[in-house]
Formats: sequence, structure tokens, C-alpha cells
Amino acid sequence: MSVVSELMSLPGVIAAGEYSYRGDRYSYEGRLEPEMARMASIMCRATTMSVHMEGDMLGDFCADCGLVPAKGWAVRGPSFSVCVVANVFCFLDSAQGSIDKALHLMQRELADAPLDMI
Repeated sequence: MSVVSELMSLPGVIAAGEYSYRGDRYSYEGRLEPEMARMASIMCRATTMSVHMEGDMLGDFCADCGLVPAKGWAVRGPSFSVCVVANVFCFLDSAQGSIDKALHLMQRELADAPLDMI
């Protein structure tokens, strides 16, 4: 079973998918219209690039703090949450799903995923 399918089996998951670091491809499962999924993949890629840049900058000040390389990010809002690890994204209903369970699954399944921003 793919990590996207595993994420989709968790309670409260609205959609999950993968995007290319180049930004030219994406795939997803779940309750998003194709145009919304395209915009979500662009947002996830752009935010991931920013997180990597900011992590690298912080790593220059604190080389041994364990922040670099950044492996993902998450935002939890009142209605929905977004989790990204490597190039996999997950959108959750914050009231129905567990961001902890989604991140744990993603961290476990994507532990060896390459983090190169190509």
C-alpha cells in the first residue's frame, strides 16, 4: 500500500498526494477538485522550499541543533491542517483527524526519502 493510500485510510483525511520538486507533476487521492489539488501541490512545494531555506539559515547559527536538513512541515488551523514530509502532502479535517497520527505515519514511511530540492 502506498503512503498516500495509507494516509487516506486515516480518519479525517480530506486528501493526500505527492508533488514533484520541479513543480511540474502531482498526483492525489481524496476530496479535492483537480484545480484545487493543483494549487495545493504548488503551495506545498513553495512552502517546502521556504522551510528548507529557513532551516538552512537557522542551521548556520546552530549547526548541532537537529533542524537541518528539514524533513517536513505542518500547519494546524481551526478547520483543517496540512502536513508535508518529503514531497508527500496530507490535508486533514482538524476536528475529525489527528495530525499526530498523520505525521507519525509520514515520518515512518518517508524516513529514507531523498530531500534534495531539484
